[in-house]
This record gives sequence, structure tokens and C-alpha cells, in this order.
Amino acid sequence: MNATGSAAAAAPAAAAQPAAYTADEMMTACAARALPDGTVCFVGIGLPSAAANLARATHAPNLVLIYESGTIGAKPDRLPLSIGDGILAETSDAVVSVPEIFNYWLQPGRIGIGFLGAAQIDKFGNINTTVIGETYDRPKVRLPGAGGAPEIAASCREVIVVMWQTRRSFVQRVDFVTSVGYGNGPGQRERLGLTGAGPRKVITHLGVLEPDPATCELTLTGVYPGVSVADVSAQTSWDLAVSGSLEVIEPPSPPELTALRRLQAISAGSEGAS
Repeated sequence: MNATGSAAAAAPAAAAQPAAYTADEMMTACAARALPDGTVCFVGIGLPSAAANLARATHAPNLVLIYESGTIGAKPDRLPLSIGDGILAETSDAVVSVPEIFNYWLQPGRIGIGFLGAAQIDKFGNINTTVIGETYDRPKVRLPGAGGAPEIAASCREVIVVMWQTRRSFVQRVDFVTSVGYGNGPGQRERLGLTGAGPRKVITHLGVLEPDPATCELTLTGVYPGVSVADVSAQTSWDLAVSGSLEVIEPPSPPELTALRRLQAISAGSEGAS
């Protein structure tokens, strides 16, 4: 075969290779894969919204998205700019009051998965979004606060936490418990009367941690391509437990990247137009 023919034969294989991707895109794809089709999901703005809408655009077209503003079954064709973005109401199955979202949908356990972020998280999945420092009255940093996070952490059937991983954010003990994970360990959620299962996955820019069934301690179960256990341990302030069946998580596929970047591009155009 001549050189031209060889190049032509190689072209489809080259085109099939995943494109370069960012850490945020890896996190978003990983979070999207954790959302089964048909699940009811409480979504926040930012990466959780990107993940939920990516899931709906790929493997989970029947994913039911609920936003805190009261929209149920939103189907935006771009990433919303805020929970008050009109596209959520325009494309939803129903719009209800915020008290109804919390009192009827969230607290009785009618929502399958809730997304949360955090400024700090500890080895038992407790989350801090309130203050950094030893005292509440005089903190080093005062954070945005709780919002609906405590109710999401308490009542969703399971919670996925998405955040970047550093020693400052993955701490031995959070400075303030805004949202309870597993408290001090096994049995604490039950003693507090929390009905949801708590954080089932913590997705970072390095990999995935999940609670150990016996100890409830966050355990490294998956890393991204090119990331080592040492890399993750170096960004964790406690002695990190590692699963005996550690997984290397697949990078974003070309269809995932295409769908995600399309959502982002439409959103960027919408924001610029406004």
C-alpha cells in the first residue's frame, strides 16, 4: 500500500481517539456517569448542573432534574446561568414553590440523588460551607453558608459531592459541620434520625472516594488516567484508605466531550447575548 493509502487507512483510528480534556471535563463526565436514567436528581448550578445535563444528553434522557427554584423536570438545551434562569421554568414539567420543593419533595425522601459542593470535607464525609477557623464568631474566612445543603445531605436517598481535592479542603476534621455526612462514624446518621444514605461518592479532580461499608471512612476507589495513589494521598490530610480493587476511570469519551462542549458553547453564547 502506498503512503497515501496508509495515511487514509490510519485516519479513522486517529479520529476515534479521545480529544484532550480538562480536569473539570473529567470530573463532569465522571459525575454524569453516576446518574442512572430515570433518577430524580436535585441539581445545583455549576459543575453539578453540567454533569446532570450531560447525563441527560447522553445515557440518561429520562433523568428528572429538580432545581432549588422550584422547577421539576427541567430540560434545558444549554447550561442554566442560575437557578433563576428562565430556561428552567420554560422547559420544566412543573414549577412549584420553594417550600414545596423542600417540604414535599426533598424531606420525605422523594429525591434520589443530591449534588453538593464543599469548602472542606473530612474522612467521614461531613461538609463545611460555613466558616474556616476555630470559632464561628471570629473565623478566618466566612463562607457563603448552608443554603439547602443540610436538607439535601439529610434527606436525599444518596448524595454525590463534587469538589477539587487539596490538603486544605480534605481535612482530618471540618472546622464547622454544615451538612452531616457520617458524623463520627458508623451509626451516627441513624442516631440523628437522618433518613438519607449520605454521601455515596466524592468526585474530585484526581479520582473518586466512597465510604467504606464497615467504617464509613472515605476510601479511594478510583483514579483518573495518569493519577497515582501517591498523588491523591498527597492532597489528603488524613491517612487515606485505598480500595483493594482500585479502578482506573475511563477518560471522557468523544461523544461525552462533544455533548458537554456543545452545552457550554450554547451557554457562553447566551451569556454574551444577554
